[in-house]
Amino acid sequence: MDITIYSTMLPHDDRDASLAFYRDTLGFEVRNDVGYKGMHWITVGPPDQPGTSIVLYPPAATPGLTDDERRTIAEMMAKGTFASINLATKDLDGTFERLQASDAEVVQEPTDQPYGIRDCAFRDPAGNLLRIQELR
Repeated sequence: MDITIYSTMLPHDDRDASLAFYRDTLGFEVRNDVGYKGMHWITVGPPDQPGTSIVLYPPAATPGLTDDERRTIAEMMAKGTFASINLATKDLDGTFERLQASDAEVVQEPTDQPYGIRDCAFRDPAGNLLRIQELR
């Protein structure tokens, strides 16, 4: 089989804040921004990786959810416990400094983990956890 990772989904609840974070803070390019009934699906990704994307989606548009489930998702997003993604960089300290200098919420400073990696963590405006690992 020849299978690649094409995209992953992360929820968002504020189009402008998400664009500012992923485009302006992380430096990702916006590949698509589709609006429908006041909601937006925004596709972003690293400029040098055109085949891999993150789709920022409005969880309220998920079919089949009850109102209680939508409230639970909104509560989990507000607490930062609903979704996460792992990213990687060769310059963890420089990346951390740039993100810390922005308004990104720091969760963990660069740390040597007992399981063999060095990483840091931030939350995006929707509360999603972004762990950034150092490539060695």
